[in-house]
Amino acid sequence: MRVNEENYRTIWLDDSEVELCIIDQTELPHKFVIKQLSKVEHAANAIKHMQVRGAPLIGVTAAFGMYLAMLRDPSNYGIESAYELLLSTRPTAVNLRWALDQMKDKLLLTAEKQRINIAKIAATQLSDEDVELNQMIGEHGLNLLKQLSIEQDEVSPLRILTHCNAGWLATVDWGTALAPIYKAHDAGIPVHVLVDETRPRNQGASLTAWELGQHGVPHTIIADNAGGHLMQHGLVDLCIVGSDRTTSSGDVCNKIGTYLKALAAHDNDVPFYVAVPSSTIDWRISDGVKEIQIEERAPEELSVVKGVGESGEIIDVKIYPQGSDISNFSFDVTPAKYVTGLITERGICQASRNGLRSLFGDQSYV
Repeated sequence: MRVNEENYRTIWLDDSEVELCIIDQTELPHKFVIKQLSKVEHAANAIKHMQVRGAPLIGVTAAFGMYLAMLRDPSNYGIESAYELLLSTRPTAVNLRWALDQMKDKLLLTAEKQRINIAKIAATQLSDEDVELNQMIGEHGLNLLKQLSIEQDEVSPLRILTHCNAGWLATVDWGTALAPIYKAHDAGIPVHVLVDETRPRNQGASLTAWELGQHGVPHTIIADNAGGHLMQHGLVDLCIVGSDRTTSSGDVCNKIGTYLKALAAHDNDVPFYVAVPSSTIDWRISDGVKEIQIEERAPEELSVVKGVGESGEIIDVKIYPQGSDISNFSFDVTPAKYVTGLITERGICQASRNGLRSLFGDQSYV
């Protein structure tokens, strides 16, 4: 995707192939900073402190983290210790374990002297595959948006509400929920994106709005609590969000606040779609509300906001009264009954066990 008219991915190896480059998302939208990681501990810290975030990108970062670990210690102990370190960084996104399991299995079956090269190849392959998956999600979502645009009038912009950031910053490239929007915009289909601020961390306002602006996609930032009002008044044509974990029955775990948007959409007959790469489907579980561990993060993500001061410096501002208790749940689960459809790399299906089986067959179920 484009940043200041240059093409970027969110993660890549530098020319020396011994350092990993990432876009530090904690600096956006005020600064565009490329950070270099040279140790597995650096990769783990980048995941934990959300310099990289989004389920697909977390998985790829972890895979490259295993490669960095092999540069230092390609022994079995080096594999196991790096695996445990990286796995402990974020509990909710299933891609983390998915990517780490693939890397660990390949490395343990490889002779020690070959592990550095195999780790590099495997991590690069996961990165490239992520781009391909997201492109296909974009194509299937594009067909949906084309049809909706035709049904509308092909002139008025489709008003698409999204929550959090499921664009290219959450993946290696293209994004999940935003991939169909980019494809539609590039194809000349008029779209206008309603961007939830997405408290805490304001990832809609700071990340989604930033990348849409870089690509020239019309958008408007709205307060999180405005979505239901806009739907009541017919100002939203559809919702598209991403997913950090989707169960085998179609329940969707995503950034906190997604569930409330789905309820509002259901009440106002607004289609509610979720963009789901297969790497985020947890085939081992079926009841998202009962079985998904919801991450609780630091209270400062709620009580402190980052902004630009009058003299142009970036500052942190405390907004809560001293001494108040703060609870910061990062995700919620939207039951499948509120999801109109899942947009995957293999097509669009119902949010159900049968729907997922129609695209992925029985082999993924345990």
